[in-house]
Amino acid sequence: MVTLSRRIGANLHKFMALPAVILFGVFFVYPLLRGIGLSLTDWNGISAPRFIGLRNFVDFFRDDRALNDVKNTVLFALGSAPLLNIFGLLYALLLDRNFRGKSLARTIVYLPAIISPLIMGYIWYFILQPERGFLHKVLESLNVSFLGDNWLASGNTALAVLVLVNVWQYVGMTMVIYLAGLQSIPVEMFEASKIDGAGYFVTLRYVTLPLLAPAIKINVVTNIIGSLSVFEVIMALTEGGPGYSTESLSIYIMRMCYGNFTGYSTAVAIILFFIILLPVVTYLRLAKSREVEI
Repeated sequence: MVTLSRRIGANLHKFMALPAVILFGVFFVYPLLRGIGLSLTDWNGISAPRFIGLRNFVDFFRDDRALNDVKNTVLFALGSAPLLNIFGLLYALLLDRNFRGKSLARTIVYLPAIISPLIMGYIWYFILQPERGFLHKVLESLNVSFLGDNWLASGNTALAVLVLVNVWQYVGMTMVIYLAGLQSIPVEMFEASKIDGAGYFVTLRYVTLPLLAPAIKINVVTNIIGSLSVFEVIMALTEGGPGYSTESLSIYIMRMCYGNFTGYSTAVAIILFFIILLPVVTYLRLAKSREVEI
């Protein structure tokens, strides 16, 4: 009787997982396989696709613009993802304390994250416009207007501005996850550390950060994915310019698709998928052994 009930329970669990498996197959596995198939064609989005093998992938690695976009995307991620985690953790540690106005401070930090990144990009564009932007007017009143000119006119400074705007907008989301992780740590752990004579930074290193490993994992993975697939903030602020100096792979894919190179753009999307997958899988493997059970 016990064996029968266990079998029924196991089959029930499999049956209950079936809807999730179906949704995963319909919305991930099928589009991925379909995309791989289209990436091997010269489809222009209108006429019937014609199989051309790996030519799209070969053309991608021969395209200087595409390789430059890979560099831009990686540089953006290398700047954005670490800063989001560093400042998100600092905000969380600061706002986890008890003080008057704590809820208001948390709301102010998180508020930009609920605004559309495209709208936020346009807001910052009006702030950073040379000669007539808000920042230029402020600096002009201080007789240092030259400091705020042409930040978006140079590829290097424009990319740095894009990183900072992205960090400013999404640091609140990172902070919230770290706050949830901090509040899940038992108070007894900190009390025991205090009794043992450990100071704040020793407790932070040997107690807080190890027990924050799950929150760190979530934030690192989501920030890597978000940074490598960046689209809206670049379109709003620079549209990939000047020239193609700030164009990301996501924007390149969109422009190739609308330029009747649908098969080629699908191949680039597959490449972007693996560019994102590689650091995520690598980090998950490295972080797996460092998690601490509470």
